[in-house]
Amino acid sequence: MARFSRADFTLESFRRQLANVDALPQLCVLGLLSGVMTGAVMVAFRLLLDAGALLYMPGADPEAFEKLAPWLRALLPLLAVTLIGVFLYRQKAAAQKLGVGHVIERLSYHQGRFPLRNWLNQWWVGVVSVLGGLSAGREGPAIHLGAAASSGLGVKLRLPNNSLRVLVACGTAAGISASFNTPIAGVIFAMEVVMMEYTLMSFMPVILASTMGAVVAQAVYGSEPAFRIPEVSLGSLMNLPWVVITGLGIGLLAGLFIHVSRNRRLSGLPLWLRLAVVGVLTSATAWWFPQVQGIGYDSLAAALNNQLGLQVLLVLVIAKLLVTAITVAGGVPIGIIGPVLVIGAAAGALSGALGAWLWPASAADPGVFAMLGMA
Repeated sequence: MARFSRADFTLESFRRQLANVDALPQLCVLGLLSGVMTGAVMVAFRLLLDAGALLYMPGADPEAFEKLAPWLRALLPLLAVTLIGVFLYRQKAAAQKLGVGHVIERLSYHQGRFPLRNWLNQWWVGVVSVLGGLSAGREGPAIHLGAAASSGLGVKLRLPNNSLRVLVACGTAAGISASFNTPIAGVIFAMEVVMMEYTLMSFMPVILASTMGAVVAQAVYGSEPAFRIPEVSLGSLMNLPWVVITGLGIGLLAGLFIHVSRNRRLSGLPLWLRLAVVGVLTSATAWWFPQVQGIGYDSLAAALNNQLGLQVLLVLVIAKLLVTAITVAGGVPIGIIGPVLVIGAAAGALSGALGAWLWPASAADPGVFAMLGMA
């Protein structure tokens, strides 16, 4: 029978065990800790958004830009880019890197170690960009905050580098899971986008972290998902060709988004001019179409339930796509996962409405195409 001594339960022994190839139990423990920590960080971030919304948003709803006076919702983006320009871009260039791209860079070139200053900047930049009426999401900040917090735990404990990489994936998965209340989506995102590989040694800890992140978020916000998918069905197989056409069309929209967001002419402008372009463009669009502001989950839910008119759908597809892409090209570090989901859902719903007009007898509900558009 195995005998254990007090030395087997020390932190130094734990570090040595993590360096072995059979350290799965220890990594699972780290995954649980990472999930709890990231869930708490994500809850704190959402509480900051809610607290900011209490100041001026109707009903303390961070998405209620449509209920604001036109002059106020047009003023908010100008204030947001001014704050970001003054307080973020006066720092060193290394401290300006935020979001998912920063997470991937630190994992690829720095063994998953994150600077504290970037992590602190992500808190206020994420809040300002969403509440400031820019077309921005909370998922990019959640991934950065969760991954960096989890990595910081490993650095504090002086764990080996292989453990830090797993902790980054755990924080990423838990951040997505706590934001959307979708543990499986968090795991897939972390493994496909951040780790870019599936291994048993990282898969189990990431699953545990994602689950715990969702549990912590549910303890505060309940078990409701970020948006509810209605009960829909494709119906006739005659819709399959239209599904293919819809996918091709949304693929072209994605190509347009990438092309605009990487526009060298805009990114080559002086910083103050880039920020001015983003602020003025967002303000002008928001004056007439406030649906482009914020994350847009209220519009996404309405698109899934076939409650948006054609004009609003067109605005979400064209105006929100261009505003979001130009904001990225202008150098404003925003989260784009939420806005891209909204754009895709609107494009899918628009395609579904067109299909219903072409063959009303066998066309599927536009909500089906909205859901496919999100994907």
